[in-house]
Amino acid sequence: MGLALALAFAGAAQAADGSIGQVKTRKGDVFVLHANQTQAVPLNVGDHVSQSDTVTTGKLASVGITFMDNSMMSLGPNSKLVLKQYSFDPTTRAGVFTTALSRGTLAAKSGQIVQQTPEAMKIETPTAQLGVKGTEFVVHVDGEG
Repeated sequence: MGLALALAFAGAAQAADGSIGQVKTRKGDVFVLHANQTQAVPLNVGDHVSQSDTVTTGKLASVGITFMDNSMMSLGPNSKLVLKQYSFDPTTRAGVFTTALSRGTLAAKSGQIVQQTPEAMKIETPTAQLGVKGTEFVVHVDGEG
């Protein structure tokens, strides 16, 4: 019970500071534009991302992010991803996760949100909206976005 309480508290603490995930891997030039800022800043291993952040990767770059529900996303070179909407209740495992990939490659592994509610994770692209019901997938978008 103590471990479950500690995990629930850790999830609540992340949500309280606005963090929805943490950078686990990074190679090359990776930047984040926070919703309340006008200039992108470098994104490094250990940094946190929040809802409405825009993550971009350079020509030879990649980044891996793990989210509060244990979903994992990796962006390949020349990618741009907006973390549009994210909410997760660690007690009920209910939530919603919507991202928009305007260019590049996204590989993802779904977490607890999809286990609880299979249609709760969506990836938007310029030409389609994908509902994630499986566990692992890759999306590629050509374009300037």
